[in-house]
Amino acid sequence: MTTETQNWTAVCKVGDILPGTGVCALVDDQHVAVFRLGKDNFYAIDNIDPRSGVSVLSRGLIGNLGEHIVVASPIYKNHFDLRTGECLEAPEHSVRAHRVEIRGEDVLVALA
Repeated sequence: MTTETQNWTAVCKVGDILPGTGVCALVDDQHVAVFRLGKDNFYAIDNIDPRSGVSVLSRGLIGNLGEHIVVASPIYKNHFDLRTGECLEAPEHSVRAHRVEIRGEDVLVALA
């Protein structure tokens, strides 16, 4: 699917997300966690922790596990790769990773 044919949704402004943090956005009635690392790196995954069913992943701690850039769920501490949505401890609990694009000052998300 090309960028032109994906359904992009503007979720916030670049300045709304402090580097090293995440925010939750509602995209087509789905909770999406959008993270900013450094100045220009943005990632988006589902915000619902699959083990607890609670919309909390945007509140997790961001870090690295080996080569993986991850967020730790605030509830069960599972680590989710921000590039792929893979749950490193239990792949059956993985979430979807979504595309993120910056247009000017807008952060846009396209659901996977």
